[in-house]
Amino acid sequence: MRPNILFVMTDDQGAWAMNCANTPELYTPNLNRIAESGMRFDNFYCASPVCSPARASLLTGTIPSAHGVHDWIRSGNVDAVKFEKQGKENPYAGGYVNERVPISYLEGQTTYTDVLTENGYQCALAGKWHLGNSVCPQHGFSKWYTIGLGGCCYYHADMVENGEITVEHGKYVTELITDKALQFLNELHSDEKPFYLSVHYTAPHSPWGEEQHPKKWIDYYKDCEFSNIPDIPDHPDMTTGPVYGTEKRRENLVGYFAAISAMDEQLGRILDRLEELRLTENTLVIFTADNGMSMGQHGIWGKGNGTFPMNMYDTAIKVPFLASYLARIPKGSICSAMVSAYDLFPTLLELTGCSYKGERILPGKSFLGCLFGEEEDRRENALVVFDEYGPVRMIRTKEWKYIHRYPYGKNELYHLTEDPGEETNLYGKADYEKIAAEMRVEMENWFRRYVNPEIDGAKEGVTGSGQLCKAGIWGDKYQTYAPLQIGM
Repeated sequence: MRPNILFVMTDDQGAWAMNCANTPELYTPNLNRIAESGMRFDNFYCASPVCSPARASLLTGTIPSAHGVHDWIRSGNVDAVKFEKQGKENPYAGGYVNERVPISYLEGQTTYTDVLTENGYQCALAGKWHLGNSVCPQHGFSKWYTIGLGGCCYYHADMVENGEITVEHGKYVTELITDKALQFLNELHSDEKPFYLSVHYTAPHSPWGEEQHPKKWIDYYKDCEFSNIPDIPDHPDMTTGPVYGTEKRRENLVGYFAAISAMDEQLGRILDRLEELRLTENTLVIFTADNGMSMGQHGIWGKGNGTFPMNMYDTAIKVPFLASYLARIPKGSICSAMVSAYDLFPTLLELTGCSYKGERILPGKSFLGCLFGEEEDRRENALVVFDEYGPVRMIRTKEWKYIHRYPYGKNELYHLTEDPGEETNLYGKADYEKIAAEMRVEMENWFRRYVNPEIDGAKEGVTGSGQLCKAGIWGDKYQTYAPLQIGM
């Protein structure tokens, strides 16, 4: 019998941001519950440290320089004219010529949900899409409940259902997503086909003001000292405005932690329903995040675009990854193999017995053997992971990390075994020129193998302030990326 799949993804949650990942002040009993019933990965990396490119890479199994989503999608989520006629305000509107029409950024590309659907799975989405043309179901999803503009305020979400957008004033978006996920679960369960259910929470993405989250959880953290979170001066390249020495630190952390605990509470409802429906034995439950997040680490309050030039600190590129499948995954296990978001596509296909017939060569390797506790490391690239964010690229091994910023730098090299906090940049020092040169060659050879030259991120003017249209040739006609904005 082919397994069902429940895929839960949060927004901007660092790998550190779970109770079971050594952040004891964070209350996440249901994340602990998944970890205890299955496996926690402590070295799982996103493909890009920002929302839309990371999500596109998870779905397509390709790198941003192959699918062309290089920054968070600022325009093309909805028909702007229709949206405004409904009396709704687009907070991302900036007067750009190309922001008036919906854009399906992954049009013409194969996602694993396409493959699953072709092989008899029913696919449903409850939650954030943020890959353009949000009103129209795409890529094999027959059930579709999402957010019009990609992100939203927690109590004023613009929800898409049946081709219409409704702003749900006064309703907490985390609960709205969960309610719909439970409805979908009941409907999928009644069908004889195996199912894939994506539950994409907006938590714990900003905003973090106390009015944004349930009072229960704001009060829970109001006296928390957050002793495990660094309280250090702001990074000199930070783009999000001053925090150090202000009340903003406490406000940010209370809101961020409250958002996670509120999400965890709702996740518990879904896990309970799986048990009630007796689906746990034959359902793979995956919990992860699109990208990581620095909440004071390195003096940054943000992800990859929390600085300019964009950063590749581990707090930005490492994400939580929990998996439970009672029939196969060892309970309470931990996997320390280095795994990338690129590896999810081939893993799900191997698990479900589906084959990929696309034209592109995928960079990822299945980690199903790791999941089932059969082998720690059988994948060709298991000891090396790669990331990109526009013209910023990274290669990371267990011992070293090299970051290259095209065309001008500044480049970075860290000896992770001696400097796990990435505090001492060794790039440019004579003793380390050889290792830096070798890592750059390996990185560039790898990207050359998988990049589409027409949409190569190394040649794109990504600012971290949002993508306005498709990259490459389409961008020759219109402005492709919003200008750099400080204090977003």
